[in-house]
Amino acid sequence: MKKVLVSFILSFVFMSNVCAQDLKLTESAKSSILMEASTGEIIHAKNENEKLAPASMTKIMSLILIMEEIEKGNLKLDEIITVSENASKMGGSQIYLEAGEKMSVDDLLKAICVGSANDAVVALSERIAGTEEAFVFRMNEKAKEMGLKNTNFKNATGLDTANHYSSAYDMAYMARELVRHKKILEYSGIYETYLRQNTNKKFWLVNTNKLIKTYDGMDGLKTGYTKEAGYCLTATAKRGDMRLISVAMGEDTSKIRNEEITKMLDYGFNTYKVNKFLTKNTKVGELKNDKSNLSKVNIVPIEDINVLNKKGNNKRELSYKLNITNNELPIKKGDIVGYLQIKENGNNLYKINVTVQKDLKKANILELLVKNIGEVFNGDNIF
Repeated sequence: MKKVLVSFILSFVFMSNVCAQDLKLTESAKSSILMEASTGEIIHAKNENEKLAPASMTKIMSLILIMEEIEKGNLKLDEIITVSENASKMGGSQIYLEAGEKMSVDDLLKAICVGSANDAVVALSERIAGTEEAFVFRMNEKAKEMGLKNTNFKNATGLDTANHYSSAYDMAYMARELVRHKKILEYSGIYETYLRQNTNKKFWLVNTNKLIKTYDGMDGLKTGYTKEAGYCLTATAKRGDMRLISVAMGEDTSKIRNEEITKMLDYGFNTYKVNKFLTKNTKVGELKNDKSNLSKVNIVPIEDINVLNKKGNNKRELSYKLNITNNELPIKKGDIVGYLQIKENGNNLYKINVTVQKDLKKANILELLVKNIGEVFNGDNIF
């Protein structure tokens, strides 16, 4: 059975208890959103579904695909990539890669996350998919898989082109997926570094997101600017157990963009907190299969589940319903066997994938005999 990496499945975003659409947090932005990462709940939204040019925030989706390839073992951080003629000709932000130049995946990731390098992201897209066009096809397929309705990519860089767009909501949801690949924050949280060390082409990288240096808890994620898009930023910061994601699109200046991102994040951290609802070790049910080597195994959430509360208010009361979607052997710990429908006052909030605490495999004849004898003595079988 295929192991599923995306652990949260969005049912719909529950907004009525927490969304502060009437707050004047982003008066200048064309579109904006503030989301709590672990729950996906929206704290603030303004024109969040409007289709706009995303500029280099496009690279968030590019990075999702890159990190998936690394985690699958198909791409190594120390692998050396040979830069193509095509990648070397990218305009906009770049590290001036030359055709035939060799650079590690590790350094190319730094170039993308810190310097927003278009040539670096194209070099990696060609390594993964053969061509940038094939990689962009994968980007759009991933967007569909994630349920994003207001996104369409025409390139991996974010350079202005017709029919290339996204929305503040979709960008926040992509960012929410990207930060689950925790390794990426080691790159996006770098303020400055160097490439081509110990050569006569030593290249200084400084993060295009200046809030990395000035905002407490910020460790990502991606800026953007083009003439069509204006100044954009998808930012994430973590304080304590709470991670927030904020997006501002279509700002007039980087200063205003940073101020409005800061205002959203300050509001979120000052007003809300997260509490644990279930942990990844909480038993939420049991899985049984008559042909397995074990009589039953515990079902648990794939990861901890939080609830977003306003500070000073009573905790919100959530409930859940377990739905099993797969019972086919073999099943390994980490494989998805169903989901929890998280509810509040009878309303569906979102779905969380569940897995098993132990591996299940098809039992041989001896194992079945021992299991059946044990069930008889334990009273599990009634004749």
